Amino acid sequence: MNVFVQLLLVIISTALVNNVVLSQFLGLCPFLGVSKKTDMAAGMGAAVIFVIVIASTVTNLIQNLILVPQGIEYLNTIVFILVIAGLVQFVEMFLKKSMPALYESLGVFLPLITTNCAVLGVAINNTADYPISEYSIGMSLLFSIVSGFGIAFGFTIAIVLLASIREKIEFNDFAPSFKGSPMVLVTAGLMAIAMFGFSGLV
Repeated sequence: MNVFVQLLLVIISTALVNNVVLSQFLGLCPFLGVSKKTDMAAGMGAAVIFVIVIASTVTNLIQNLILVPQGIEYLNTIVFILVIAGLVQFVEMFLKKSMPALYESLGVFLPLITTNCAVLGVAINNTADYPISEYSIGMSLLFSIVSGFGIAFGFTIAIVLLASIREKIEFNDFAPSFKGSPMVLVTAGLMAIAMFGFSGLV
């Protein structure tokens, strides 16, 4: 199997089969909190894609070039959190200067990317799934980047779909006890069930 096919399978697997939100239930805070409007959801998805892809790149290099050679890979969680926090600060400053409307609409959920367990989970899982003991440094880095993009793309698909559904059902007539968060949770649960249809695809 050539490298291109392997990378394509990684994207399909991470984006659809093992969707970070609907299959692994990571990153639920922004998924539920920033899915009221499609444009907000798309903006959050773009920010998460940027952060996860860059975080996957930087954390893989740090793991393979610094932590593993020095025998201190047990510090990876602390180091990865610092890297992710720095990247989120960069994204926040960029959006505040270039896209103030989007920055205001994302509100508190933008800094929450720092504590988004999906971002940290991707960094840790990638270093475990593509170690230099099995791959060269270049291949490990390539697979980590592609895996990070696939996971972030899957997150974006899920949050934009939920936002689209929420916009459609906002004015629907259903029981008062289901209005608001209960209906959002029911919708997310149905989306998760539907996502299991991709099981066994890869």
